[in-house]
Amino acid sequence: MVGLRGEDLVYAYGDGVRGVDGVSVAVGPGELLCVLGPNASGKTTLVRLLAGLLQPQGGRVWMGEDPVASLSVRDRARRVAVVPQSFPRPPALRVRDFVMGGRYAYLRRMRMATEDDVAAVRRGLVEADVAELGDRVLQELSGGQLQRVLVARAMAQQAPTLLIDEPTSSLDPEHQLGVFSLLRRLVEEEGRSAIVVTHDLNLAGQFATSIALMADGKIAAAGTPREILLPEVLEPVYGSHFRFGTWPTAGGGAERPFVVPWVE
Repeated sequence: MVGLRGEDLVYAYGDGVRGVDGVSVAVGPGELLCVLGPNASGKTTLVRLLAGLLQPQGGRVWMGEDPVASLSVRDRARRVAVVPQSFPRPPALRVRDFVMGGRYAYLRRMRMATEDDVAAVRRGLVEADVAELGDRVLQELSGGQLQRVLVARAMAQQAPTLLIDEPTSSLDPEHQLGVFSLLRRLVEEEGRSAIVVTHDLNLAGQFATSIALMADGKIAAAGTPREILLPEVLEPVYGSHFRFGTWPTAGGGAERPFVVPWVE
């Protein structure tokens, strides 16, 4: 199974401000890494570097044992499925056809989609809970529906690694849990790997195997949820606006941390 890692990544914008400054992250089979951090801390820039959409000005990105710069777009798509925060909606494009675009890495030019392609699309639509939207046009969808359709496309892609930027920002609580539960199942049962950017500290605490906390383009802290969701780790980055606690887990295991934004 293919992993994904970035080593000492640097990327500066035209004004010289470093959006990413010496960042190293890695994820392998069976791992779900959540990337946390305030707005403008470098999370989306990191995703674009890892996806090969931006060229690092320092450091390197690897997909498995291969530098991402050495891989074709089709080869990258076979290894890593990317779910962006947003994208321009093409006019009059049906959801089912958009999700079929996730099969790009496998479709041959001038060939019809195979039974495997159709089955992968059907499975993706069901897993992301958007099967009933298959014949709708993208421009008709709400923000939350569109986010789930983007997840469906990534599922249809069947890549061993998922790279996802804020997949639940427009979702209701039920669908937030549904997306993260799906990711956990793919990681635990199918041995896939995932890097997920999120602002939801508690979803990260519940589902992540590890967390990277970003601030000012750097990794401020990295570790397990129990090592990161602590006052002494979060407050230097976010400020003192939280209440901290723990919650029992099913089966009597170690208690899970939770964090509540709070203003007196």
